[in-house]
Amino acid sequence: MNSQFPAPFHTWLSKLFPFLRWRALVTRDTLRADAMAGLVGAAIVLPQGVAFATLAGMPPQYGLYAAMVPAVVAALFGSSWHLVSGPTNVISIVVFASLSPLAAPGSPEYIRLVLTLTFLTGVMQLGMGLARMGVLVNFISHTVIVSFTAGAACLIIAAQIQNFFGLDIERGASFSETLTQFLLNLDDVNLYVTAVGVITLLSGIAARRFFPRFPYMIVAMLVGSAVAFGLNALFGADVTRIATLGALPAALPALSAPDLSPNTLKNTLPVALAVTILALTEAVSIARALAIRSGQRIDANQEFIGQGLSNICGSFFSAYASSGSFNRSGANQEAGARTPLAAIFSAFLLIAILFAVGPLVAYLPLAVMGAILFMVAYGLFDLHHMRNIARTSRQETAVMLLTFLAAVFADLEFAIYAGVLLSLLLYLTRTSRPLILDVKPDPAPDSYHYTADSGLPDCPQLQMLRLHGSLFFGAVAHVQRHLELIDEINPQQKHVLIVASGINFIDIAGAEMLAQEARRRRRMGGGLYFYRLKDTPRALLEKGSYLTAVGWENIFPVKTRAIASIYPKLDSDICRTCRARIFHECRAALPNGQLRPPESPRSRE
Repeated sequence: MNSQFPAPFHTWLSKLFPFLRWRALVTRDTLRADAMAGLVGAAIVLPQGVAFATLAGMPPQYGLYAAMVPAVVAALFGSSWHLVSGPTNVISIVVFASLSPLAAPGSPEYIRLVLTLTFLTGVMQLGMGLARMGVLVNFISHTVIVSFTAGAACLIIAAQIQNFFGLDIERGASFSETLTQFLLNLDDVNLYVTAVGVITLLSGIAARRFFPRFPYMIVAMLVGSAVAFGLNALFGADVTRIATLGALPAALPALSAPDLSPNTLKNTLPVALAVTILALTEAVSIARALAIRSGQRIDANQEFIGQGLSNICGSFFSAYASSGSFNRSGANQEAGARTPLAAIFSAFLLIAILFAVGPLVAYLPLAVMGAILFMVAYGLFDLHHMRNIARTSRQETAVMLLTFLAAVFADLEFAIYAGVLLSLLLYLTRTSRPLILDVKPDPAPDSYHYTADSGLPDCPQLQMLRLHGSLFFGAVAHVQRHLELIDEINPQQKHVLIVASGINFIDIAGAEMLAQEARRRRRMGGGLYFYRLKDTPRALLEKGSYLTAVGWENIFPVKTRAIASIYPKLDSDICRTCRARIFHECRAALPNGQLRPPESPRSRE
């Protein structure tokens, strides 16, 4: 970039305005490619935005508003070239499930709560990005996301049962209450409405299978609307009672403002935290998946900032909480998008399309929207990964079931917290019990290794262990109990050698325990020794003067003969009567230089 400003200034400026990094990539060819990709994105988001807004309990135009200003801001301030932000199915159902008990969906009070939620979500996302907390996304496991989205899919289906079957079911009812009311009112199912829903569903499935490059939602909408129009023409609207969505206002997003009153903040803050976690996980995961295909490097912290600014700005332009959309982002990349301008073009082209076809949405039946959302919900069930989790790990299966059940029968935001918390607890449980193996010296003459499958008997005075895992406060009790168990099984084993190549980290609690164990064994007449202790844990032991308690002479680096130094400290009387003789030093010390092979377990029997 030719400029009179120095390079450090450009670096700072590109961090503040990340769109400057890809500005040089924009050419006439990329503009043409991005415009075509933007047109595809606008065509896809039109039915999706209406469907997701309905799912969120918002007027349908708000779903399109969420794909306008937020999409532009996220493209300018994010780090991904292909990520497209806007309304998503999971966030929509979280919004509806969390806020519908507080106000009637679609009412001014409900809209005010949703806009406040959007603003708070953006502030949290921006704060996390500025604090460089992008790494926190890694703590939300894939199992939690898979089971959470499956639970959200069940709630989507439950929320659309009334529209699909033409029943009068209380909005905002829980999953179990909705199913109960549905079963009790089966006799009241509207067959005309159900026929529209079924035909819409079948046409969408067929379009998705046989014409995958064409937006299946548009096909389903057109076919379902045509069927509803035909039924109304044949039997009359008074007989069919097919409810429609209503016209979209052909207007730009109206200016809005969040409600920051104490009562509103109290009701929306917990939900905002859950939406923040979910939206950031969704956006960063999608951006990384796209970056693998394009060879781009993703900055998670910059994505946090971009998503935060998009939601903050969106809350002032009638947009509810948005995030990265996998469907639209994948289609954007497949359509040949070269820069984030494709997402910006998509937002402006959507405005033009809204003015052109907005009034036609008045004839869109609610049963059609219900069928489309049934297909959306089905796509959220990742059955392949769920089967793999169930086959592979009991602990991950427990996380999956807990998160799923919490999402279906409790609150969606609680499901995220419960899944993440249980995942961390199970991880801490695993790491708090590091693997401890009994090992013996490799019998090969020139080997420095210790192996757990040598078949050699135990030395009556020296216990050799290999420890795999970090020695932190959570693992101290387990390791200390194992060391104490040595004394209970064989009090003569006063010496312990730890093969420490598997210890990557030692904290203060672990260091204190090792120093205490070294002093205890020294009082017993033995010692604690380490072979192949890595630099990082050794540095901590050295800084805290814990090596003084262990003894510098008891730390043996790689490719040294630890046994040669420990052997002279063993009780010679016990060595003379020992028949194990697993060390070279034992055999060399036999009378008259006689070499006796170690006794095998079979001969001892």
